[in-house]
Amino acid sequence: MNSELIIIFSHFLPLILGFFSILLMINGIMDKQKVIAAIGVALFLVASLAPFVVLPLLGV
Repeated sequence: MNSELIIIFSHFLPLILGFFSILLMINGIMDKQKVIAAIGVALFLVASLAPFVVLPLLGV
């Protein structure tokens, strides 16, 4: 079970979060909604830093 969690947190979850964060950033910039763009930037940071936080907690 541990190996499935490693794959999810190291490959799939950052990819999905990064994709949606880019969509939010584009949508926020095009519609001039700073809050949506800021949420996209924050989600991108979470997507890029989450593997470095979660994987050591799983013992990798």
